[in-house]
Amino acid sequence: MSEERPPSDAGHHEVIDEVRATDADAWAKACAEDLAAEKARRRAEYGQPPISAGEELRKLVDAVSEKLSSIQSPLLGSVAGPAAQQVVKQVVQQAKAAVEPVIERNPDVFDHLAAAGNELLAAYRSAVQAQEQRWTSRTTDLHKDLDERRDGDEGGTGPGQRIDLD
Repeated sequence: MSEERPPSDAGHHEVIDEVRATDADAWAKACAEDLAAEKARRRAEYGQPPISAGEELRKLVDAVSEKLSSIQSPLLGSVAGPAAQQVVKQVVQQAKAAVEPVIERNPDVFDHLAAAGNELLAAYRSAVQAQEQRWTSRTTDLHKDLDERRDGDEGGTGPGQRIDLD
């Protein structure tokens, strides 16, 4: 009993598992190829897709850090200049180190924040346009009221109105 032989179909199961693994790999490869072809077709038809908000934030941080690194401060003088440049570079590196992990972990959050910002901007524009319409319609009403007052005031004491300056 100590030397048991594996059943004769054990080798058959290994072959089936190996075929399934290669079929799964082939399926994954075919899906990846189809996805790449569809992305290429869409890029050709519609152009490049917009960059995500996370990528835009990365570009902003890189641009700001590059600009800060290139600025030479004449106010600090030639003695403090190199030390100030080193401090600026260190602060920039710390800011990048703080921003990068957040972007990596939460790329969709920045897209949602950008969409929320666009919605707030649209609401603000709507409110401003509504107020402007009220102002413009009110000024035409004021001009009409002033014209009516002038027409009705012809029998008065004079052409001018009293203006209270206090």
